[in-house]
Amino acid sequence: MTTPALWSAQAHMPSVIGRQINVVSAEGAYLTTDTGARLFDGTASLWYANIGHAREEMAQVAYEQMKKLEVYHVFGRYTNERAIELSEKLVSIAPIDDPKVILNSGGSDSIDVALKLARRYWNHVGRTDKKVMISREGSYHGLHAYGTSIAGLDFNREGYGTDSLVADTERVAMHDAGAFAAAIERIGAKNIAAYIAEPVMGTGGVHPPQAGYFEEIQRLCREHDILFIADEVITGFGRTGEMFASSRYRLQPDIVVFAKGITSGYAALGGILVAPRVWQPFFEKSVNSPIYRHGTTYSGHPVTAALALKNLEILEREGLVARSAELEQVLARELKAIESHEFVTSTRVGGFLGGIELSSDVSAELVTDQIIERGFITRPLRGNTIQISPPFITTDQEVRDLVGAVRAVLDAAKTKTAAIA
Repeated sequence: MTTPALWSAQAHMPSVIGRQINVVSAEGAYLTTDTGARLFDGTASLWYANIGHAREEMAQVAYEQMKKLEVYHVFGRYTNERAIELSEKLVSIAPIDDPKVILNSGGSDSIDVALKLARRYWNHVGRTDKKVMISREGSYHGLHAYGTSIAGLDFNREGYGTDSLVADTERVAMHDAGAFAAAIERIGAKNIAAYIAEPVMGTGGVHPPQAGYFEEIQRLCREHDILFIADEVITGFGRTGEMFASSRYRLQPDIVVFAKGITSGYAALGGILVAPRVWQPFFEKSVNSPIYRHGTTYSGHPVTAALALKNLEILEREGLVARSAELEQVLARELKAIESHEFVTSTRVGGFLGGIELSSDVSAELVTDQIIERGFITRPLRGNTIQISPPFITTDQEVRDLVGAVRAVLDAAKTKTAAIA
C-alpha cells in the first residue's frame, strides 16, 4: 500500500492509513464524506465550528473583502480598517477593562505571544528574574515551542529532549490551589512570571473549575505579584454560555488568550487581550519605552478580521451565546442519565462542552470509532474520556441522539463482554 503525501496532525500514521475519513462538504452541523456518509459534527471540529458550517454570508464577506483588500501587514506604522474594527469590537466585549489587542494566526501563536509578553513585561520593569511559567497537569496550550514546554499532557512533551523546549516551566496539580502555593514557596515568587490556565480544561478531559479554586489562585497571584493568564482558546466566544468563560467564572486575568470561536473556524485567527497593567509601559511616551518584538506575517489579516466581525455579528444576531447556555442544560441532563451505565465512570460539563469518562473495560478511542458508524463524530480525550461539544446551532434532539449513540455503542460493548464471559 502506498503511503499518503499528507502527514496528518496528531496521528499514529500506520494506524490511520486506509482508515482516513475524507470530508468533502459540510452544512450546518453535518459533514459529508467522499463515501456519501452524513455525520453529525459532535465536536464542532476542534471545538470551534460554533455557528455551523458553510454559511453563505461568511463566504460573501470574505469575497467582498478580498475584492477590496485581500491582505496587508500591520507591522510598524501600517494597519487596515478591518483589523482596527475587530480590535475595537473585541475591546467592547472583553472580560477585562480597557484592554489592548494583539492579533495573530491561531491559538498556539497566541500562547507564544502571551508568555513572551509576560516575560518581556517583567524584564522591562526591572524584575528580570521573573521567568518561570506555571501551568497545570492535564492542560493543553497548543503545540508551538512554548505551548509544548508548558503542556500538562506528558505525551505532547515526549521526544523533544530531556527537558522542555523552553526553560523555566513548571506544572502543578489540576484542582489543587495548595500545590500552586507550594510551588511559589519552593521556586520563589521573585522568579515566577505568570500562571496560565484554561477556565475549563478541554483536551485534558473536560474539567470545569472546582468551587473556590480560581478565587484562591487569583488571590495568590495578587499576593505574590504573578501575572494571571486565562487560556480561552476553547472557551472564548460563547462556549460556556457567556461570551468569555472569564466572565462566567469571575476571573480577572492580566492576559486573555483567544482563537477558535472568534471566526468559528472560517479563517485562522487568534490573539490576546492585554490588561492596562501590562500594556501601559509599552505605550508610554518615553525614551525608555520598549518595543515588544513580536509579530506574525498574518497578524491583523483583513479577510480573517472581516470574517471574525461577521461571526460575532451572527452570534449576537441569532442569540447563539444564550443558545449555548440552553444547550448546556440539555447536555447536562443527558450526561447525568448516562452516568448509570456500568462502563461510565463519570461525566463532566463546563458550558456546552462535556466529557464522558469511561471505565478501563472499554477504550474511548474504540468507542468513538464505532460511534462514527452510527453517524456521529466524537473524539477521545485524555483520561479515557469522550468529547462532546457540538455547534451552537444544534437542536435539543440532536444532543439527545448523540448521547444516545454513545449509550448504544456502550450497550453493544456490554453485550459482547457478557458473551465472552
